[in-house]
Amino acid sequence: MSTSSASSASRTPVTVVGLGLMGHALAAAFLANGHPTTVWNRSAAKADDLVADGATLADSVKSAVEASPLVVVCVSDYDAVYALLDPVGSSLAGRTLLNLTTSSSTQAREAARWAADFDSSYLDGAILALPQAIGTADATLLYSGSKAAFEVHQATLQVLSETGTVYLDEDHGLSALYDMSILGIMWGVLNGFLQGAALLGTANVKATTFAPLARTAINVTTDYVSAYAQQIDEGNYPATDATVAVHRGGMEHLLHESDALGVNTELPKLFLDLAERAAADGHANDSYAALINQFRKRAV
Repeated sequence: MSTSSASSASRTPVTVVGLGLMGHALAAAFLANGHPTTVWNRSAAKADDLVADGATLADSVKSAVEASPLVVVCVSDYDAVYALLDPVGSSLAGRTLLNLTTSSSTQAREAARWAADFDSSYLDGAILALPQAIGTADATLLYSGSKAAFEVHQATLQVLSETGTVYLDEDHGLSALYDMSILGIMWGVLNGFLQGAALLGTANVKATTFAPLARTAINVTTDYVSAYAQQIDEGNYPATDATVAVHRGGMEHLLHESDALGVNTELPKLFLDLAERAAADGHANDSYAALINQFRKRAV
């Protein structure tokens, strides 16, 4: 037996169901690290290059599931997960199902109960990376659910990220909850950048010119996170930098500037509305972290 064959034989077989951009990247990473990899996709042609590199193309979802002790599914949504796996649920018995399909925490917990009915160990995961980053230090993957199943397959899962394999908790929904929270940060930052780019565009300033200063501002803002996190956990919001009242004044300027220049005012209005409600609740002289109380409330 060759060295490469011996290496593959010593590694856990993995099945990947779903070969979209992310699923394809996952399968490629397992394959590149010597794991016998079985793949299935509704459009079989998406597996051609993987098969050329040594993957096995299953002729059905059932045979794909039965090929490996670790079954990874990464498809468009949970409806697709159930449509594919529910008809072959009995084949999941005794196997670990890792679901890397984006979901809410409620959906993840429901899926865990569904998998338990088939006697399958269930892990839910969240991928904090673009497909091209899978297998590198730029990828972080979060896992929650069966700790025993994670420990069994931890070495296998580490091939998906050089440094970012993070097990969170037995709560199956926690990885999805982290994912939604992190996506909120991403969209918040990007929307703020787009607002600024639109404002500067009225003065013919290119977004590429703005980008370096925008990155500086984003980096400076990260320094607030640790300090504000401690305030939030303690429920005490000393204004060591600026008060909500000071922030509110700046928000009024942003709103007026946007309106005067014909730029969309929805985001500045949201900022100002939250600050005004915080001030009305008695937090005008507290730090910006006091706005956590507004985010903890349902919208009216």
